[in-house]
Amino acid sequence: MRKALRWVLSLVVLIGTVGAAGATSGAATAAEPGTTGAKSGTGTRSGTGADGTGSTDIKDRLLAVPGMSLIEEKPYPGYRFFVLDYTQPVDHRHPAKGTFKQRLTVLHKDTSRPAVFYTSGYNVSTTPSRREPTQIVDGNQVSMEYRFFTPSRPEPADWTKLDIWQAASDQHRIYRALKPIYGKKWLATGGSKGGMTATYYERFYPRDMAGVVAYVAPNDVVDKEDSAYDRFLAGVGPKECREKLQAVQREALVRREPLSAKLAAYAEAEGYTFKTVGTLDKAFEAVVMDLVWGFWQYQPAATACGQVPDAATVTDQALFDYVDAVGGWSSYADQGLSAYTPYYYQAGTELGAPTIEQPWLGGLSRYGYQPPRNFVPREIPMTFKPHAMRDVDRWVRHDARRMLYVYGSNDPWGAEPFRPARGAKHDNHVFTAPGANHGATVSQLVADEKAKATQRIQAWAGVSTPSAKPLAAYDKKLDRRDVRREMTLRP
Repeated sequence: MRKALRWVLSLVVLIGTVGAAGATSGAATAAEPGTTGAKSGTGTRSGTGADGTGSTDIKDRLLAVPGMSLIEEKPYPGYRFFVLDYTQPVDHRHPAKGTFKQRLTVLHKDTSRPAVFYTSGYNVSTTPSRREPTQIVDGNQVSMEYRFFTPSRPEPADWTKLDIWQAASDQHRIYRALKPIYGKKWLATGGSKGGMTATYYERFYPRDMAGVVAYVAPNDVVDKEDSAYDRFLAGVGPKECREKLQAVQREALVRREPLSAKLAAYAEAEGYTFKTVGTLDKAFEAVVMDLVWGFWQYQPAATACGQVPDAATVTDQALFDYVDAVGGWSSYADQGLSAYTPYYYQAGTELGAPTIEQPWLGGLSRYGYQPPRNFVPREIPMTFKPHAMRDVDRWVRHDARRMLYVYGSNDPWGAEPFRPARGAKHDNHVFTAPGANHGATVSQLVADEKAKATQRIQAWAGVSTPSAKPLAAYDKKLDRRDVRREMTLRP
């Protein structure tokens, strides 16, 4: 009954928003750039689909979608890449109460290929890039900016409309709008908060995607129970490396006075302020408290352990510089926090956030791990909803199908992973890449798991091959696997 009701509601939302969205349809009609070709998959041949435009040009078909407008088209060999705006309702439950423009991109290969729906859970990149599943299936890629990350933010911003269901409904509407053009199978993917986003989307709209590939996605089911992270940090990496790093972190708090003076001078020179967090001292300690976590999240342990300074002999300046390199002193300044207000709002209302004991610091910490509330302007009200993550976790454990999770063995965020339902009928898989951090990929798995993961991804997309290798050749620009480096404790 609940599923049926949700399906009806989705249909009502879709119908109700078409009229409002249509107001901006066809807003961009720029001439085709001379760099695009006419070969299958690389240029204009796409075929007329259920959208009924009568045009064979992919840009015409995209702009025929009600509510879709073009920001720009950027050339890339073998593809066409579009940066677009799509009109969305602020509230999918009440679509007549206002709209906003949500930014997305389309990396177009050919409508005969499958599509991969990607989101980082943050801003969308407007530079052509290809996620690993897109390379594996040699497909098209639709990338969505998460609601409330600028410029995809309603004005004025009603923060109560920033939740996982509203964001999943954004994806659902984009999928429904583009499915008549890209009629083959779709996969959802994302890394970190993007992996969480892909999971939540599947939970609320399980009929949209043929499969989900979620990378390094944390699952903080019970916000106040974080002992799994403490156990992880007590055993990750070589013992000597852990102890050396802990000593540096402790030393930074011991030298709070001289290092704070350096931070004050740095902030004055750069124009940084600390209104949101409250004081420079709170910002100082927040950066230092993130040091151990941030090291294991991003640093390649094989080389980075040898670069940890000796706490007993390091100078104040060298210590200040090292903390900056790992954690970023600007991270908790107003200027560093403002772009991430939507994340901290969600962490403090639904997602949860880790709180780590760090006993090696003794009594040196004045504030402990500060809650997300400290990083969101006080004029924005926040109320935590503990049922949200429990609902998702329960659904993943019992009802999820065709979901594949990839974690890194050195990544703290994997200490509380998703554990999807087991059994052949569910076709779910969880893999851990040895020695990998928050940038873990299928390509880093051991050989048999890499082959199995590749095979399942291709099978879900309807492009199975005997070789179980990526169908598209590696492109050093398009497939660059840089980790989205968040300098603070953010997934």
